[in-house]
Amino acid sequence: MTSPAPIDSFWAVVPAGGAGTRLWPLSRASAPKFLHDLRGSGRTLIQETYDRLAPLAPGRMVVVTGAAHQEAVARQLDQLPPEAILAEPSARDSMAAIGLAAALVERADPDAVMGSFAADHVILDDEGFTAAVRTAVEVARDGWLVTLGVEPTFASSAFGYIRSGDRLEDHAGAWRVAEFVEKPSVEVAEGYLAAGGYRWNAGMFVARPGVLLDLLAETDPAFAAALRELAADGSRLDEVWPQLPRIAVDHAVAEPAATAGRVAVVPASFDWEDVGDFDSLAGLLAREGESVTVLGDADVRVVDASGLVVAGGRTIAVVGLDDVVVVDTPDALLVTTRARAQDVKAVVAALKESGRGDLT
Repeated sequence: MTSPAPIDSFWAVVPAGGAGTRLWPLSRASAPKFLHDLRGSGRTLIQETYDRLAPLAPGRMVVVTGAAHQEAVARQLDQLPPEAILAEPSARDSMAAIGLAAALVERADPDAVMGSFAADHVILDDEGFTAAVRTAVEVARDGWLVTLGVEPTFASSAFGYIRSGDRLEDHAGAWRVAEFVEKPSVEVAEGYLAAGGYRWNAGMFVARPGVLLDLLAETDPAFAAALRELAADGSRLDEVWPQLPRIAVDHAVAEPAATAGRVAVVPASFDWEDVGDFDSLAGLLAREGESVTVLGDADVRVVDASGLVVAGGRTIAVVGLDDVVVVDTPDALLVTTRARAQDVKAVVAALKESGRGDLT
C-alpha cells in the first residue's frame, strides 16, 4: 500500500495515558491498554497509532505519557527520538498533556497545525482517517478548533455526542458545533440517531497550537501561561506540573469554545473503536462462524459456549456459557459476561481499597 502524502506543517500529538481499568486484568496501571496488542495484529495500539500518523507528520510527532511508561513507550516507538516523548510527572488529565505539547509545538513551528489523537483507539480505515484529518487541518488553518465526529453505528451510552449546527460556508465537509453532549442514556441516544445531526465525540481535536492555548487562556489564563512557561523552561516541570488543574480538554476548551461558536466538526465515516471494555473488544475481534474468539496463544476448548477468551498460556475450557468473558493472566483471572463488562472497574476499585494495589 502506498503511504499517504505528508500534510504541510502538520504535527501529530499522541496522549498516551489512562489505566484502562475496564480491561483489567489485561490492562494495568503499570501496563495500560495502549501498550498491548489487542487485535492480534502483531502491533500494539500505540504502535498502530504511530503507523497511522507518521506518514502524515514525518518527524513531527509528540507523544505525552506518564513517567512510569516513558521507557516502555520508547521501546515500542524506537523510531522516535527521545525528545519526542514527553513524560508527565503525574496524571493531570488531557488538557495539561495536550496543552504542554501545544506550547512546545507553538515554539517549534509558527505555521503548525496540530492534531491530538489518543494512543489507545482502533481505526481500521486508514484512508478514511487520512481524508478526515486533511479536511480538519484545512479548517483549522483558518483559526477553528476542529473535532472529528464519528458517525454513530448504534445508540451508545458510553460516548459523548457532538450536535452539528450550520455548515461552514468556506469549508466543504465541515459544520459548526452547536454543542457537546455528555454521555446520554440509551433512550436519549436513540433519539439522537433518529433525529440525525449527532456524532460520537471521539476526543480527536485539530487546531493551531496558539488557537488552542488562547482559547484556554480565555477561561483560565494562569493555566495557559504556565504551559507556555514550561515550554520555554522545562527545568521547572516537576515544580509547576502538580499545580496545574486536573481537567479534560473537552471541558477546559472545547465546550466553552463551542458555546462561543468557535468549534467546527468534520464528519468521520471510518470505523472507530475505543476498546473501552471487554464487550467492545469481543465485538471488534468477532469472526464469522466462531462462537468463541480467542486472543493469545493457548489451548482453548469450547463446548456449547460463546464469548471471548484472552488466553495467558494455560489450557482453558469453557462449557455451556453464553457471551462469557475469560481473561487469564499470571496473577489474576477474570470471569464475567459481555453484558457486565463495564462493571470490571469496580473490581479494580475494590482491590485498591483492600490494599491490593499491586494487582491493579
